Amino acid sequence: MVQSVARDYYGLLGVGREASAEEIKRAYRRLARELHPDVNPEPAAAQRFKDVTAAYEVLSDPEKRQIVDLGGDPLGNGGGPNMAGGFAGMGLSDIMDAFFGGGMGARSRGPRSRVQQGEDALIPVELTLEECATGVAKDLTVDTATLCTACHGSGSTPGTSPITCEACGGAGETQQVQRSLLGQVITSRPCRTCRGFGTVLPDPCRQCSGDGRVRARRTVRANIPAGVGDGIRVRLAGQGEVGPGGGSPGDLYVEVREVPHERFTRDGVDLHTTVRVPMTAAALGASMQLPMLDGDETLEIAAGTQSGTVVTMRGQGMPQLRGSGHGNLFVHIEVATPTKADAAQQDLLRQLAALRGEEHPEPSARAHSGLFGRLRDSFAGR
Repeated sequence: MVQSVARDYYGLLGVGREASAEEIKRAYRRLARELHPDVNPEPAAAQRFKDVTAAYEVLSDPEKRQIVDLGGDPLGNGGGPNMAGGFAGMGLSDIMDAFFGGGMGARSRGPRSRVQQGEDALIPVELTLEECATGVAKDLTVDTATLCTACHGSGSTPGTSPITCEACGGAGETQQVQRSLLGQVITSRPCRTCRGFGTVLPDPCRQCSGDGRVRARRTVRANIPAGVGDGIRVRLAGQGEVGPGGGSPGDLYVEVREVPHERFTRDGVDLHTTVRVPMTAAALGASMQLPMLDGDETLEIAAGTQSGTVVTMRGQGMPQLRGSGHGNLFVHIEVATPTKADAAQQDLLRQLAALRGEEHPEPSARAHSGLFGRLRDSFAGR
């Protein structure tokens, strides 16, 4: 006579013999989600699902677990007629509810309300740099769910009202009782007739089909503060979607999309611009009128200014959002060398070169100050 070998119930769940009841429960929950036929259609997965379910039923029972720890098999030669007990024919959501949601003999959760909170809505708006700097009020056209004017959110035709669902008796859910090795298991699911509301609408509103809201186009005034930038969202409380059943609306978020500027580039609250300066002005120094976002400002060019010089104009950048003060404006100087000169200009330039001893210029011995030059200097200093 061949003696059957006791199954390794711990191995089926992937836990050690010292595993706690909570660890066993978590292991089964993970495997059930992975192997249940509703999720995994492979035949091998279905068989393994039955095995891990049987393992959980054994190890979650202290008496049966003691038999396993003593070397026995509480299910004998194959676990009886239905190794997985009452759980083999249940859906994955039913198993999760039975073990970890409602549990065995769990009380009814009750019907859900038809009145639900509305969703938030998002609308983009394009702003110029000037509008971002000063702030602006925009009238925006939005297409969202609004309260139904016919039923005022009730979902019923005026003069009628919801009635109790006969299928669930107003509970909003139906229950199914199954027996397993763990005993009696009660699973609950939303009533299909009333969709979990506990009531039905005998005469739904014809304008909103019982939803209590309709889609409509409307105009919203958005006051956008100074200092906003690309990607910033401005919240308009209560201007979003009205909820089902006439529930309170969500919020409307206005997302700023900043239009690139022809003269300025933005880096947070700082601005950058490039100005071309004549060679003579760079050599002698000059004052220039620089067009800004809200007028002109005087830019002082120091004598001997070189191309690549950056002049900082403090407080001439963007305003701080929800704060005080402004960023800076960084003016990048490009010295413009004449490309065409007439005979008189060439003669004057030759005279200047002679006065400065630059008739025969030679290459400068100055080291390159770029990346490789800086790396070389860092190593040379060690």
